Amino acid sequence: MSSRARDVLARTQEADGSWKGDYGGPLFLSPVYVAGLYVMGRTPDARTRDGLLTHLRGHQNGDGGWGLDVESPSRVFTTVLNYVALRLMGVGADDPGLLRARAWFLPRGGPLGSGSWGKFVLALLGLYAYDGIDPVPPELWLLPRALPFHPSRLWCHCRMVYLPMGWLYGQRARAVETPLLAELRRELYPEPYADVDWRAARARVAPSDAYTPRSIWLRAVNRVLGLYERIHSKRLRARALDEALALIRAEDEATHHVCIGPINKVLNTVVWHLVRPEGPEVRAHLERLPDYLQHSPDGIKINGYNSSQLWDTAFAVQALVASGQEARDTLARAGCFLEAEQVLEDPPHAERFYRHPSRGGWPFSTRAHGWPISDCTAEALKACLLLEPLGLNRVPRERMEQAVAFILSLQNRDGGWATYERQRGPRWLERLNPSDVFAGIMVDTSYVECTSACVQALVAWRKTRPAAPVERAIARGVDFLRRTQRPDGSWEGAWGVCFSYGTWFAVTGLVAAGVGTGDPALRRAAAFLQAHQREDGSWSETVRSCRERRWVDGPTGHAVTTSWALLSLVATGDVDSEATRRGVAWLRARQGEDGRWPQEPLAGVFNRTCAIHYDTYLRIFPLWALSLAGGPGHRGVSRRTPEKEGHALLA
Repeated sequence: MSSRARDVLARTQEADGSWKGDYGGPLFLSPVYVAGLYVMGRTPDARTRDGLLTHLRGHQNGDGGWGLDVESPSRVFTTVLNYVALRLMGVGADDPGLLRARAWFLPRGGPLGSGSWGKFVLALLGLYAYDGIDPVPPELWLLPRALPFHPSRLWCHCRMVYLPMGWLYGQRARAVETPLLAELRRELYPEPYADVDWRAARARVAPSDAYTPRSIWLRAVNRVLGLYERIHSKRLRARALDEALALIRAEDEATHHVCIGPINKVLNTVVWHLVRPEGPEVRAHLERLPDYLQHSPDGIKINGYNSSQLWDTAFAVQALVASGQEARDTLARAGCFLEAEQVLEDPPHAERFYRHPSRGGWPFSTRAHGWPISDCTAEALKACLLLEPLGLNRVPRERMEQAVAFILSLQNRDGGWATYERQRGPRWLERLNPSDVFAGIMVDTSYVECTSACVQALVAWRKTRPAAPVERAIARGVDFLRRTQRPDGSWEGAWGVCFSYGTWFAVTGLVAAGVGTGDPALRRAAAFLQAHQREDGSWSETVRSCRERRWVDGPTGHAVTTSWALLSLVATGDVDSEATRRGVAWLRARQGEDGRWPQEPLAGVFNRTCAIHYDTYLRIFPLWALSLAGGPGHRGVSRRTPEKEGHALLA
C-alpha cells in the first residue's frame, strides 16, 4: 500500500521537480481580485470569469451567505464582498443566489456589519464612505522607528497589507463612478445610502464577524487617529504618501512583483494604477497576477500564496526517503528544484525598507517570491541533508551553511522561532488588532512548528558538522518547546489543524534533539493522542479546534490528522502500540485502489480563523506515516539502504 501511495506522489510531480497543489480555501481573496480589477477599469477574461463564478456559486452556504473559507459559517465580510464580485462580473440583482445573499446580510446591517477589511475594499469601490472607516493614515510610517508601535514592528503580512491601505486611505482613492456602482449602493444597505451615520458605522461589527473584539486600547487609538485626520497637514500627508510609495516599490521589486500575498498584490497594483495608469509598474503587476489563479475542479479561485511548492516539495522528499529506494529519479528531480529555489541574495537596501536579510533562506513557494521563512528553510535544509548520502543533493555546502546562518539569525529571545523575521514588536500590539475576523496578525511571535523545524534542521546539520556552533540554539529551542506544552500533553499548532499538527511538530523536534522516549513530556503527548483516537482507529480534528482552542472532532476520521498522530506516536517510541496498529489499519483501509485517499476537510489554517487547502498533504503524510509505522519493511529502519541512512540524519 505504501508503494501505491509512493507511485501516486511520483506521478504527480511537476516537470520542474516540485509538487504544486491547490492552496485555496479562503473566500475573501477572489472578490478582492475582482474589485481591484474593476477599480482599474478591467474585468477578468471570459475563462477566468466563468471559473470564478463557478467557484463562488459552488461555495455559497445554505443560508445564502459565504464563509471566511469554504468550510466556515457565513460572515458579513465575505458575503457582501462575494455579492459585489458576482455583480461586477455581470450577475443580475434578481439572481436567486444573490437574492438569498441579500436576505442573509441585510438584517445584519449589510456593509455596516462587515469586518474592517470588507469596509475598506467597498470604500475603494465607492460603495462605502471613508468616514465610516477607522483611520489608516500613511503618516504612521514617518514615526520614529524606535517606537514599539512603528509599522515596521508589525508582522510582515500585516504591515504589507496596511501599507497600500494607508496610501489609498490617504488619497481617499475610489473607483470611477458607474451605473452599476450606483445600483449596488441601493442594494447593499438596509437603509438609504444617504441616511447612513458613517461615524457610528466605524465601530459597528456584526456578531458573525467579531472574532477578535475591539479592545479599549484600539478604540482609544482610533479616536486619536480620527482627531489627527481632521487636522492633519497636507504637506506631511504628501511626504507620508511618498514614503509609503517608496516602500511599496521596494516590496514589488524585491518580490519581482509577486508580493508577499494576494491582498497586498492587488492593492499595490491599484496604487500604481492611480499613480501611473498603464505605466511599467502596472504592466509588471498584471503579468504576475495569474500566478495567484488556481484552476481546480470546483472552478477558479485565488490561492493564498503564489504557491506552496517549496513547502510541499520539502515534505515530499522526506516522505519518499522514508518509503525506500524506488524513488531515486523522483528525488533527483526534487533535488534540482530545491537547489533552484534557494534565495541567494538579500533584498536591496534591506535596512532602509525594514527587511530581514534573506540570503540562504528558502521561501514557501518559489525563489521569485523573495520572502524566505524559518520553517521553510529548515524543511528544505532537512530534505537536502537527506538527499546528500544518496548523491542527489544539488545545494553546495557553502549555501547550506548560509541556510544555517539564516535560521540562526531568526531565533527569538524566548528561544523559539517566528516565521519571516525575529519578533519585532511587543505582544501587547495584538490588543490593537483592527481586523475583527482574524487573530494573531500583529506580531510575528514564536511558533511551535517553526521552532521544531529549526531545531530538527540544526540537529541534522550538526550530525554532518559536529563542530557547528548550534548547540546553544538547539537547547534554547528545546526549552521553548517544553514551556509551550499544554497541561493536557498537547501543543497548539498555528498553521495546521491544530493540536494533532502542533503535537507532531513538537514531539519530533524534542526527539531529534535527543529527548528520550520515556521523558514525561513525550509520555503526556502520547497519552493525549491516544485519548483522542476514535473507535475505528482514526483521528479526526477540524478547524474549529483552532477557533475554539480545544480539540473538536469531525464526523469521520481524517487521513492527514491520523498520519500526524501516527508520526507522533512513532517519534514517542509507541510504534508497536495498539493505538499505532489500529491507526495504521484504518489508514490502509481508507486508501483507494488507485493509491489515493479520498478528499477530506481542509488541514491548513492561518490566523486561527481561516482554513486553507494543502492539496499535497493527502499524498505526502499518509505515505510518510505508513512508511514509518506500517510494520516490518515499512518503518524506515528495517533495511540498511542509503535512503535509510539518510533518514537517520533526522532521527
